[in-house]
Amino acid sequence: MGKRRCVPPLEPKLAAGCCGVKKPKLSGSGTHTHGNQSTTVPSSSSGPLQNHQHVDGSSGRENVSDLTLGPGNSPITRMNPASGALSPLPRPNGTANTTKNLVVTAEMCCYCFDVLYCHLYGFPQPRLPRFTNDPYPLFVTWKTGRDKRLRGCIGTFSAMNLHSGLREYTLTSALKDSRFPPLTREELPKLSCSVSLLTNFEDASDYLDWEVGVHGIRIEFINEKGVKRTATYLPEVAKEQDWDQIQTIDSLLRKGGFKAPITSEFRKTIKLTRYRSEKVTISYAEYIASRQHCFQNGTLHAPPLYNHYS
Repeated sequence: MGKRRCVPPLEPKLAAGCCGVKKPKLSGSGTHTHGNQSTTVPSSSSGPLQNHQHVDGSSGRENVSDLTLGPGNSPITRMNPASGALSPLPRPNGTANTTKNLVVTAEMCCYCFDVLYCHLYGFPQPRLPRFTNDPYPLFVTWKTGRDKRLRGCIGTFSAMNLHSGLREYTLTSALKDSRFPPLTREELPKLSCSVSLLTNFEDASDYLDWEVGVHGIRIEFINEKGVKRTATYLPEVAKEQDWDQIQTIDSLLRKGGFKAPITSEFRKTIKLTRYRSEKVTISYAEYIASRQHCFQNGTLHAPPLYNHYS
């Protein structure tokens, strides 16, 4: 069983990549590399610039396993509608479990589209939204086309207030993921946006103490040069890639920059943290439908949210 620990929420934030770019064939032997995936930064690295770069690990200051999200390690509940919060949009794509009182809402994805649209078209940034502003570790993911190709994915394992965190990582993931060129306004109609809020961090007993399709994982290891590295995959990645646990671990080691042969003995040295996430995804078409009053003939005539939240 995993062990849950707690840490103060005001840790320095650090960006982290969440996804593989394509589906490499993995034999489970751990002897092949994935050249299209970025390496982590050494543990000695620091500085504000890293918050705006795609990195797959952390400085020595970030500690994923120590994050919890509410009193008694319970998830923070959704904002009370009586406070004036907007009613959430219908949850598309089967992304929500209606038996749980989830925090993540489709309105968060709409806000990310608002921020990106205003940036690309030169409008002032939208007003802050009315969904909860509680602090969470979070990721923003952009995919494109019918085949949902990854177009950007960056987030932070340090809890950030959702209003500022989503605004920051909307633009960071869209414009500064080093694996891709910055998103352009011409690409907007083909995009989908996902917001993932991370919860239930636990120290795993070993590198296999997690479940594919249920847990996200963050690994910490010492590479062949004696440098501490970290890397993470969100819960959906292994399932989407059709990987088993060993294949996922080996891919994550390569993503983290480990270049030596991977042996069963080396895997046993990995420190693994497992976590869960709440995720919601909407398409650009769904976003436009939710903002119809701001658009005429497909063109934005007033910055989103200025009327929407007034």
